[in-house]
Amino acid sequence: MQKINILYLITKLELGGAQKQLLSIISGLDKERFGVFLFTAQKGLMLSDAGSINGLILKRSKWLERPLNPFKDILAFFEIYALIKKNNIQIVHTHSSKAGILGRLSAGFAKVKFIYHTVHGWSFNDFQPFFLRKLFILLERLSARFTDKIIVVSYSDQQKGLANHIGDPDKFQLIRYGIGYSGFTLNGRDIIRKALGIGMEELTVGMVSCFKPQKAPQDFIRLAFLVNQSMPGVKFILVGDGVLRGRIQALINKFNLQGSVILTGWRRDIHRILSAIDVLALTSLWEGLPITVLEAMAASVPVIATNTGGIAEVIIDGETGFLVSPQDTRGMSEKLTLLLKDAALRKQVGRNAKNNLNGDFALTNMVKNYQDLYRSLFFPLAFCNL
Repeated sequence: MQKINILYLITKLELGGAQKQLLSIISGLDKERFGVFLFTAQKGLMLSDAGSINGLILKRSKWLERPLNPFKDILAFFEIYALIKKNNIQIVHTHSSKAGILGRLSAGFAKVKFIYHTVHGWSFNDFQPFFLRKLFILLERLSARFTDKIIVVSYSDQQKGLANHIGDPDKFQLIRYGIGYSGFTLNGRDIIRKALGIGMEELTVGMVSCFKPQKAPQDFIRLAFLVNQSMPGVKFILVGDGVLRGRIQALINKFNLQGSVILTGWRRDIHRILSAIDVLALTSLWEGLPITVLEAMAASVPVIATNTGGIAEVIIDGETGFLVSPQDTRGMSEKLTLLLKDAALRKQVGRNAKNNLNGDFALTNMVKNYQDLYRSLFFPLAFCNL
C-alpha cells in the first residue's frame, strides 16, 4: 500500500507542551502507512528527540524563526513550498502560530490535498497591543480559509476562534492532549529533594514553564515573596529558562529570596520534579491547555492556576484544584497559603485531581485520534463501517 506523506511544521522544538505532544504523535504513527516529515527552526532543545524517531525525515529551516521578519518569513514560505512539491506531501499539519500561518499558506498555494492546524493557544491574546492583536486575528482568518480542519485542545480555544470569526463550527475538532499516566508517581521524592537542596520536611511549591511573557514567571517570584511573609520556610522551584531569566533573577534579589527560590534551568525529568513538590502553581496570562497541569493532576499534586484558556475545563475550583484571575498574585497567595497549612486538604485535592482525569487525556487515545483522522481522509468507507 502506498504511504500517505504527512508534513508537520512547528516553529521551534523548544521544551514545551506543544512540542512534546507533536513528537508523541509522530512517534506513535504507523510508519508502514505514513511517510512522516517535520519542518522546524535550526535550533531547539528537542531536536535530538526528533532526530531519534525512527522513520521521521527532519528538515531544519534556514529561515524560520519566531520573531516577525518579512524577509526571512518569505524565504521560509518558499522553503516549505519546495519541500511539499519535492516530496509529494498529501497532508500538511501545522503546529504553533508562526509555522501555522506560513505552513498553511504555503500548503494552500501548493494545492496540498488536506491541510490541518492544531491550536496550542492562539497567536493573539488580550495582552498584545491593539494593532498587533488585530494583525494576528486577520492572519488567522486568512489561514483558516486554506485549512480543512482546525484542531483544538480545549473548548475555550474553539469559542475564542469562532468569536473572532476564524473559520466556522464545522472546521473545528477537539482532540485533547495526552499524557502517560503511569510515569507520574511519588517514587524518588527524597532523592530529587536532596539533589535540589530541599529538606525532606520543607513545604515546596513548583512551576514548570518557559521564561516568556505568556507564563508571567515574575508573578511566581512575587507569589513567593507574599507567601514567605507569613510562611518563611516555604521553598519555590522554578523549572525552565528563557528571555526573562535576567528579570527573574533581579526580582529574586530585590525581594531577598535567594534562599527561598531555586532556578533549576531546563529539566527533562518533570515527573521527578513533580514528585518533590507539594503544590504546583501556574501564573500564565493566557493558555491553550498546559501539559504541566495534566501531569501534576496525574501525579496527585494539587494545582493553583490562573483561570485562562482551557484550564477550567480540567480543574474544578475548590475540588480538583484552585483557580484565580491572571495577575492576581495576592489571591493566589491566599489560596496557596491555605493549601500549604493543611496537609489533609492537599492530599484530598490531589486525589480528586487524579481521579478526575479520564481516558480523554491518555497518550494512547490522543495518538489514536490523530491516526484515525488521517486514515479517514483516504479510507472513508472503512471508517463509515466501524
